[in-house]
Amino acid sequence: MGQKVNPKGIRLGIVKDWDSKWYANSKDYSKYLLSDIKVRNYLFKKLINASVSRVQIGRLVNNAKVTIYTARPGIVIGKKGADIEQLKLIISKMMGIPVHINIEEIKKPELDARLVAENISQQLEKRVMYRRAVKRVLGNATRLGAQGIKVMVSGRLNGAEIARSEWYREGRVPLHTFRADVDYSSYGAKTQYGVIGIKVWIFKGEILDHKKGTLDEVAHRGAINQIAKK
Repeated sequence: MGQKVNPKGIRLGIVKDWDSKWYANSKDYSKYLLSDIKVRNYLFKKLINASVSRVQIGRLVNNAKVTIYTARPGIVIGKKGADIEQLKLIISKMMGIPVHINIEEIKKPELDARLVAENISQQLEKRVMYRRAVKRVLGNATRLGAQGIKVMVSGRLNGAEIARSEWYREGRVPLHTFRADVDYSSYGAKTQYGVIGIKVWIFKGEILDHKKGTLDEVAHRGAINQIAKK
């Protein structure tokens, strides 16, 4: 089953968190959901150069909190915070309630599936050979601590007449293990030969407790505590 479904969706509530955090009655649910989709689409389009990976939206009674996860927070904030204030006004108008915007920096964009897929897409659109682009991101991810990464590219690769799919993998990516922290994203590269589909899976380790972190992080903290006791 792990091979057939979205790796992030099947792990919601286990090791992954929801992108929308709010409760609504049956009348307002569809309205809130559509509003969230419009806000996300606007932010991804507006901040296309800011390496935005995820937008989390939380709603309270009379206000909302929008958290933007980005590898380039300076571009989102702008000079003296001018850009983020403009964003706040636009999103407040879209949602119809006051909005607080929070910026979270992604320290290692090479371990974020969406940003990796976006990076491959940008290279393909600049006519970089797809094998070179994929092998580059595989090397960067494993060097920065990923336990496994898998990439699939599909379409008219290198302008071939017949479309095909190719897989590349480093390490292991356990899709059937629910406690495995597997990040997944899909993206499309618009080339002169058509759209090339890109799918990325990144395995960062197994999580014992959603709040504690991966096994490696727990073991590291345990070793530090043992040294401190001595």
